[in-house]
Amino acid sequence: MAQIKVNDLTFSYEGSFDPIFEHVSFSIDTSWKLGFIGRNGKGKTTFLNLLLGKYEYSGTIAMDVPCDYFPYDVSPEDSDRTAEDLMDMWKPGVESWRVMRELSDLSMGADLLYRPLSTLSFGEKTKVMLAVLFAGENDFLLIDEPTNHLDRDAREIVKNYLSGKKGFILVSHDRDLLDACVDHVLVLQRSTIEVQVGNFSSWWANKERSDSFAKAENEKHAKEIKRLKGAMTQSQHWASKSESTKIGYDPIKEHDRGMARPYIGSKTKKMESRVKAYEQRLEKSIKEQEGLLDDVEQIRDLKLSPLKHFKDRLVEARDLSLKYADADEPVFTGLSFEIRNGERVFLEGRNGCGKSSLIKAILASARASDTGSLTVSRSAADAGDMVLEGTLQTASHLKISYISQDTSHLHGDLKTYAMENGLDYSLFLAVLWILALEQTQFDKKIEDFSEGQKKKVLIATSLLTPAHLYIWDEPLNYVDVFSRMQLEKLIQEYSPTMLIVEHDVRFAEEMATKTVRIYK
Repeated sequence: MAQIKVNDLTFSYEGSFDPIFEHVSFSIDTSWKLGFIGRNGKGKTTFLNLLLGKYEYSGTIAMDVPCDYFPYDVSPEDSDRTAEDLMDMWKPGVESWRVMRELSDLSMGADLLYRPLSTLSFGEKTKVMLAVLFAGENDFLLIDEPTNHLDRDAREIVKNYLSGKKGFILVSHDRDLLDACVDHVLVLQRSTIEVQVGNFSSWWANKERSDSFAKAENEKHAKEIKRLKGAMTQSQHWASKSESTKIGYDPIKEHDRGMARPYIGSKTKKMESRVKAYEQRLEKSIKEQEGLLDDVEQIRDLKLSPLKHFKDRLVEARDLSLKYADADEPVFTGLSFEIRNGERVFLEGRNGCGKSSLIKAILASARASDTGSLTVSRSAADAGDMVLEGTLQTASHLKISYISQDTSHLHGDLKTYAMENGLDYSLFLAVLWILALEQTQFDKKIEDFSEGQKKKVLIATSLLTPAHLYIWDEPLNYVDVFSRMQLEKLIQEYSPTMLIVEHDVRFAEEMATKTVRIYK
C-alpha cells in the first residue's frame, strides 16, 4: 500500500496568467477506488497528466508506483491495426492471456483483439482499452471519463466491471457510476481541494450540510462584519483627531500648549500603533468571516423561453423504417411513437441503433415543408442520404432548438460565434457564466476549450433559442455533475417539450416522461 503525496503544487499553462493549481497539498492512497470530481476546466485531466510527468510544475508530487492512463492514444495510422498489435505499445510487457481474462469480465470475446480498431464500435474500443489497462500489475490507473458516448447497456457493464476493481482514479460526471465504483472522492472545489471517504452521494450530502451551515454562519456574521468595519472606521477617526491636536494652534492664545506638544506627539504615536494593530486584527477577522462562502457550490438558476405550439402533437412516426442508400440493411424498422406538447421523450437503444439518424430525419422533416411530412429519401446534405419507409410527420412551422453530440465545428471567439448564431452576446456570456464558465475563458478561442466547456457553448446556445421542441443528442457528455443538476432543475421548472438522447441514468430517471426504445 503506497501513497501519492502532493505538496505545494503550483501549475499553469505556458502563456496563461491563471494558475490551474496554486500551492495545493494533499495525499491519496494507491489502494483506493478514488472518484475525481470538479467543474469543467478545474484541472482534473491536467492533474492526471501531471502524475504522468507530462508537464513541469513547482512543488512536489511524491509517488512510488507507475501510472497508466485511459484512454490510450490511437493515431490515424493506427486505426487499421488491431489491439493485439498495439497493446504492447500501450502497456509494455502486457500478456495477452491477462487481457483476454479482463475482456471476459467485460462480457466481450477475445476476437476483439484481432479486429482492426476502425471496425470496432466506440463501446468495443472502450472495453478493449480497459482490458489492457487492468491487465498489468501494481500500476496506479488513471481513468478519464470511460463512459462518454456509451449506451446504457455498455455503461452498466463498465460500471459492474469497475466496481470490482481498486487502485485507480476515476474522472467521471456520471453520478450512478461514481456511487457504484468509488470508496473515496477527490474534489476540486471552488477554492480548495478536499479528500473524503465515501462515494458521490455521501460526499454531496455532506457538502449540502456544510454549505447550509456556511450560509447560516455567513448571515449571522454579516452584522458582525458591519460592526467590525464600523469599529475600524471609528479607530481611524480617533487617530486622525489625536494627530490634529499636534498642529494648527495659536501660540499667543494657547501659550501653554507648546509645552505639551511632545507629550501629545508621544501619546498620538502610541495610539496610532494600537489602532494599527487593532485594525490588523479586525481585517483578519473580517477576512475569515467573509471567506465562509468561498467553497459553497453556487448552482445558479438557468432560464428558458419555450414556445407553445398550436398543435398538441408535434412529431409522429408510424411503422417507420430508416435505411441509408448505400447500406444493405435498414438501421431500424417498424418504429412508431409520437411527441406531444410538454412531453420529454428519451430515445434509448444500443450504440448504432439509429438514434442520431432518427433525429436527423426529424430535423429534415421539419425543414422539408410547412406540413413537415417526409416519406422520401433526402439529399446527403439534409439527412445523410436516408431512405425512409412508413410515415414521419412534424407539425407545420415547428421551431426546433438542436444540440448535436459533435463539437468539432466550434471555432473562433465567443463574440463571433454569438453573432453568427443570432445570439445576444451579453446574454450568451451571462448564461455561460451561470454554467460556471469562468470569465477568464471568454477571451479564448472556443477550439481551446475543454470538451465539457464546448458542450456548455452548445447548451447555452440552445437555451437562448426559443423553440417548440428541444432536441438534444447526448448533451451531457463531458459536462460536470453540477451543471447536470442545473439542467435538471431548469427542465423541471419550465417543462419544455423535448426529444433527448442521453445515457446518464440519473438524468433520464429524473427527466423522462416517456421512453422510446429503438431495437437494431
